[in-house]
Amino acid sequence: MDLILLGKALILGVVEGLTEFLPISSTGHLILVGDLLNFNDERGKAFEVIIQFGAILAVCWEFRQKLLKVATSFTTSALSRRFVANLVIASIPAMGLGFLFGKHIKAVLFSPIPVASAFIVGALVIFWAEKRQQSNSFASARIQTVDDLSHLDALKVGLAQCAALIPGTSRSGATIIGGMLFGIPRAVATEFSFFLAMPVIGGATAYELLKLWKNPVAISGEFGLAIVVGFIAAFISAFICVRWLIHYVAHHNFVPFAWYRIIFGLLVLISAYSGLVAWSH
Repeated sequence: MDLILLGKALILGVVEGLTEFLPISSTGHLILVGDLLNFNDERGKAFEVIIQFGAILAVCWEFRQKLLKVATSFTTSALSRRFVANLVIASIPAMGLGFLFGKHIKAVLFSPIPVASAFIVGALVIFWAEKRQQSNSFASARIQTVDDLSHLDALKVGLAQCAALIPGTSRSGATIIGGMLFGIPRAVATEFSFFLAMPVIGGATAYELLKLWKNPVAISGEFGLAIVVGFIAAFISAFICVRWLIHYVAHHNFVPFAWYRIIFGLLVLISAYSGLVAWSH
């Protein structure tokens, strides 16, 4: 048994779960930590996508009553049908662009320096969004819950999510901050971001599993066990994080996360250009 491999899987699983739903970019953190752990080859990249589904299952469990209600009332409730339609509408832009340009983006931007730069730029956007909301009372009075979102609201959030194709931007950050800029209250934008992760990340996970299924040797033995360890770690840490974030957004803004992004991004850039850490390129 390769304990070092399992240790790397555990660390990456925890990192994934703690960062997936915060506006600090789980992909960016996984790229950086994977680089430090020397677990950034093709199998490592597939591993990172697959364990994201563990985090999604944590959201499914947290919102199981809502999902069950939608599933059981879909044929009889206009609200349930609109909720599902909104998820589909919001998912299409990013999934379409990812299908068209995903390989090129991975080849050019999936490395520490672009990620660190995106961390800093994303922080500036968060500062701008929070300042704009405070000064203009930007939250729309018509939107109190995710069921109040229109198809146009969903499309706007879906377009904002496209920015997350740039690693380091943050999928949750793009959808939450984008939603706020379009007039959706912070708590509602955060909750919709949770639900929107299900089809987007679920689709990405299914795609990676399909590729591995065609090459069963790739997931056999110790690497298969590493996926299980990372998956469970991502589920547990994401469940804790989601519970905490729901309470946090009710009383706080995202400015602390912006400062974290700046500090973390600068540390990566400084360590790279000073030669302190030999980041890959």
